[in-house]
Amino acid sequence: MRLALAQFNPVVGDIAGNTRKILDLAREAIAAGADVLVTPELALTGYSPEDLLLRDHFYRAVSDALDELLELDGITLVVGHPVKLGNERFNAATVLRDGNRLGQYHKMLLPNDEVFDECRYFTPGASPLVFEHKGVKLGVLICEDVWSVEPASEALDAGAEALLVLNASPFHRNKIETRHDTVRYRCEETGLPIAYVNLNGGQDELVFDGASFAMNRAGEVVAQAATCADELLLIDFADGDFLPGKKAALPCQIESVYQALVAGVRDYIGKNGFPGVLLGLSGGVDSALTMAIAVDALGADKVHAVMMPSRYTADISVDDSRDMVQRLNVKYDEIEIWPMYESFMNALAPNFDGLAVDATEENLQSRIRGVLLMALSNKSGKLVLTTGNKSEMTTGYATLYGDMAGGFAVLKDVAKTLVYQLCAWRNDQSEVIPLRIITRPPSAELRPDQVDQDSLPPYDVLDAIMARYVEDNRSADEIVAEGFAEADVKKVVRLLKINEYKRRQAPVGPRITQRGFGKDWRYPITNRFS
Repeated sequence: MRLALAQFNPVVGDIAGNTRKILDLAREAIAAGADVLVTPELALTGYSPEDLLLRDHFYRAVSDALDELLELDGITLVVGHPVKLGNERFNAATVLRDGNRLGQYHKMLLPNDEVFDECRYFTPGASPLVFEHKGVKLGVLICEDVWSVEPASEALDAGAEALLVLNASPFHRNKIETRHDTVRYRCEETGLPIAYVNLNGGQDELVFDGASFAMNRAGEVVAQAATCADELLLIDFADGDFLPGKKAALPCQIESVYQALVAGVRDYIGKNGFPGVLLGLSGGVDSALTMAIAVDALGADKVHAVMMPSRYTADISVDDSRDMVQRLNVKYDEIEIWPMYESFMNALAPNFDGLAVDATEENLQSRIRGVLLMALSNKSGKLVLTTGNKSEMTTGYATLYGDMAGGFAVLKDVAKTLVYQLCAWRNDQSEVIPLRIITRPPSAELRPDQVDQDSLPPYDVLDAIMARYVEDNRSADEIVAEGFAEADVKKVVRLLKINEYKRRQAPVGPRITQRGFGKDWRYPITNRFS
């Protein structure tokens, strides 16, 4: 028996388009001699449809798509989709063959943490599904089901000789290794080989990295699909086990993050129909990395960089920006903001009379730049990419309606220290970022001789505290007990807390850690818990 795992990139809500993709993959699988084609979780609708799942006519469209797939001959199809039965909704997989429905499985375990809200939409299933093809009994599981013992054990008790797992498992750092470890546990417990098919592509803040695989009864990966790419992975089954097949090389951790960021930008822009992107280029490392990712995702012809210098902008910042746009061959403009700044200051002079200069004047420069980018966006239809990183979003070192103005925050979940690692990795492929951009001390250049570390702990310290507090959910006392300076920990935690209102208004951006400032970060803005 030959299985085919359909790792592909659906579009949420495009049920007709996703159906066509599945039919095309099925025909390709038939041509390759496959007997069974397995799609990812909710493949017909994309993951996650969110509150589309509350609309009755959404299910009618899904039902029509299943009827269309029923007409397919020559292969058994296991397709993921939502279904409504009476007043209950299920995350389902239906097995189709030559005009017949061989069975339907309902996901048993519904994740309701991190970025998942499945208890909002679905009722858990209660029964295993095992179907037979060519004398082999195949059990069906959906995503979270494979992360616990019971669903796999129930499929084994129902006679399964191999397990097929449909997944919409989003990327974060080290996720591939975690999936392998988890599936290996199930192989060891059940003695069954397991085929794991995952979605590919970006959906709002989530990135699905594919990396589908098959594991034999001994817990060894015998077939491996590529990451962040569509692929039809073929797996042969004989004598009760999966046989060795194609194994794509997996990327290192830094490359996997870069791939995910590229996929997030490519699909957010492409799936939403924007003709291209705009970004403010500062001569700094964050905007440089953002531009490199945008060009790799979309092509240079769809990227427009704008340098908006003030009297505080260093000459080398302008020089390095010009150098980088020449290396990447993107459209580039320079707009001097100081005359506009002076006009604002003159208009505000009566209100500011007698008051000391503070962050107000710095923020005004940032907001002028935001207005210019948004005006260019309105005129061209291109989406503004913001360039702030996770360290800045943690501490509030970003200006509301200034550098936070835009439609997609590429580095929203990327700590400053990781920014440098990503720049180094990208330059190892081809040197597109001038070295001086990477080696200069970071600065917002909003006042004379300003550098970030004037008012923040060193970034290696800041990012380590942030990772423990935000991503690992440790308390301030626990972090201090690890040896971090109490003053640094208190400062970072205080800044995190008082800037919640800013993060609530920030654009979405690709999630690359196990906890980003998106769907999996839900703290009250008004909050006195210390």
